[in-house]
Amino acid sequence: MKLLRVGTAGAERPALLDGDGTLRDLSGVVPDIDGALLGDADALARVRAAADAPGGLPALDAEGLRVGPPLGRIGKIVCIGLNYHDHATETGAQIPQEPILFFKAPDTVVGPEDTVLVPRGSEKTDWEVELAVVIGRTARYLDSAEEGLAHVAGYAVAHDVSERAFQIERGGTWDKGKNCETFNPLGPWLVTADEVPDPQALELRLWVNGELKQNGTTADQIFSVGEVVRYLSHFMTLYPGDVINTGTPAGVAMGRPDPKPYLRAGDVVELEIAGLGRQRQELKDA
Repeated sequence: MKLLRVGTAGAERPALLDGDGTLRDLSGVVPDIDGALLGDADALARVRAAADAPGGLPALDAEGLRVGPPLGRIGKIVCIGLNYHDHATETGAQIPQEPILFFKAPDTVVGPEDTVLVPRGSEKTDWEVELAVVIGRTARYLDSAEEGLAHVAGYAVAHDVSERAFQIERGGTWDKGKNCETFNPLGPWLVTADEVPDPQALELRLWVNGELKQNGTTADQIFSVGEVVRYLSHFMTLYPGDVINTGTPAGVAMGRPDPKPYLRAGDVVELEIAGLGRQRQELKDA
């Protein structure tokens, strides 16, 4: 299923994109797309039954309707740094022996076409297309990557916007450059795991002002999706509705020759992952 949330910011309602591309209203079946739904097999079964029933879900007019983040009430966003071989190479970093972790606050999440704000004082705002993994079952102390995959509810496109000077040059942790307002567009859809048979075979692309900047595949990940979930479960409990941003392939501004083409107000970023949808954001000054 392709689940999404539509409407004005803070007042989104649940919806579903059917196989014909018609937007369907889910608000009569479930109150929201969130961890409570993803962790409830019976509720998900009701959604599937309604989606399969002829005339079971009313159509929505998508014209002019904002698409919000496909997941509400996110618990935590755990991010994996330097998780692609080619990205580690372009930044001159050593291949990590274990996953590098940082966090993004849930309030950085916006919709896939919402405005992204360049922070005040920023000179190095960067782009990163990423595969987001959404947890559907409580995970703690998992034993294998296969178990890790079994705890995934679905996948989405994430834009891990980053301010490199804040991240690297201002002391402390990476979190300074990762948690600015609007720095995690998510969506358009949450695609359930049954529709993604191999999360290590997804193509990721990103354009800035129409120029292709990133063109990668999750096959290049250092730590696979299942392994990342397994690994994290030994350091923290993962709950339904938690999100994992799994890293970005090569092609970021930081990895380019000087003068590096960092983002400015007026730039337009578009990004997509095959089968998971496409985003578009215009940047403005905060």
